[in-house]
Amino acid sequence: MRLKLCPCKQNFPIDIDLVAGLIAKTQKQSGEIPWCEGEKTDPWDHVEAAMGLSIGGYLEEARRAYEWLAQIQLDDGSWYTAYVNGVPIDRTRDTNFSSYIAVGVFHYYLITGDLIFLKKMWPTIKSAINFVLDLQAPDGEIFWAISPQGRIDSTALLTGSSSVYMSIKCALAIAKLLNENMSVWGKGLVRLRHAIVNLPDRFNKDKSRYSMDWFYPILSGAVTGRKAQQRIDKFWDKFVIKNKGVRCVSDRPWVTVAETCELSLALSAIGNMHLSETVFSWIQKRTNSDGSYWCGFTCPDMTIWPKYKSTWTNAAVLIAADAIYRHTRACRLFNHRFWMEKFEVPKVN
Repeated sequence: MRLKLCPCKQNFPIDIDLVAGLIAKTQKQSGEIPWCEGEKTDPWDHVEAAMGLSIGGYLEEARRAYEWLAQIQLDDGSWYTAYVNGVPIDRTRDTNFSSYIAVGVFHYYLITGDLIFLKKMWPTIKSAINFVLDLQAPDGEIFWAISPQGRIDSTALLTGSSSVYMSIKCALAIAKLLNENMSVWGKGLVRLRHAIVNLPDRFNKDKSRYSMDWFYPILSGAVTGRKAQQRIDKFWDKFVIKNKGVRCVSDRPWVTVAETCELSLALSAIGNMHLSETVFSWIQKRTNSDGSYWCGFTCPDMTIWPKYKSTWTNAAVLIAADAIYRHTRACRLFNHRFWMEKFEVPKVN
């Protein structure tokens, strides 16, 4: 069931009904949202897809997505890395995957103002964030996972830790709304941001060829202000193909729609709306006949690859468009000024 949240602005460049509708059609009755028909589900992309549902007005479906996660949460607060029809197929417990539910639920609250649902989801979020902070290293970075055999993998990923930073911010915002004192999370957030900003060597798995390592520290709000703009400028030519989009990896001529939208979202976050809209415009014709967006394409031959219609890619399009064109009350979720104005985020020198 779809609820129209507000009239679409005339300059809104995408058909929300078609794009969000793809996600709704792919969602299973249980609430699970796989990558696409016949593919696996992972908790991070499941949440991303649920955020797309919320933007599209599919609020009941979004609630069902979050409730599905709550139902299958493990006793330690985590989730397995991948499921098919609710059955785990990869029993790795990833910290980034396990924390992102806080972003999704806070996003849903910003759109709906549904404090009752926020309270309902609080135990799930609290348990998830505690799991993640239990895997914080002494210098602040977040260990990425626990293996299926139960061993802590001390690899730390910059993209993953940056995403966790955003998750903890949202969890703290939820705690504030519910009058829950989670000061220990605030301390963990300070340590994590210090690592992201000042201790790059602590992220001991080199992923610098991936564009997400470039802009995720900015997208999450860990790197802000002048440092954020300097980071954008420094690696722009490494990852951006003008009038096409953002490479997934710097040494391959493969542009992905999701990474292009996330760069647009990072630019919106720092207030560079003109450039954000320009980048977003590059992928507006990269659509299938049903209005859904391609996952990616190669340059310069423009071969579509892969050809499946991924729920999380289409959700990324909706989230980026919302940040630019302000369709919902969650449009400023990633905006750095929003966090300074509405929620106290600890600062790092």
